[in-house]
Amino acid sequence: MTVTDMNRLEQAARVSMGEFQDPEASAEPLTSPHHTLLWGIVLAAASTILLIALFQLT
Repeated sequence: MTVTDMNRLEQAARVSMGEFQDPEASAEPLTSPHHTLLWGIVLAAASTILLIALFQLT
């Protein structure tokens, strides 16, 4: 699995969770600690999905 494939899987996971935002279109800064925690949870979930997908493909 290449880095490009992993990036595509991560993007697909974000889209499926409804948390994907275009980096160029996002103008809202991450200032709230609650928002930062939520973002960390989303990234952890996306990473978990990627690892599961990786183990399923190998």
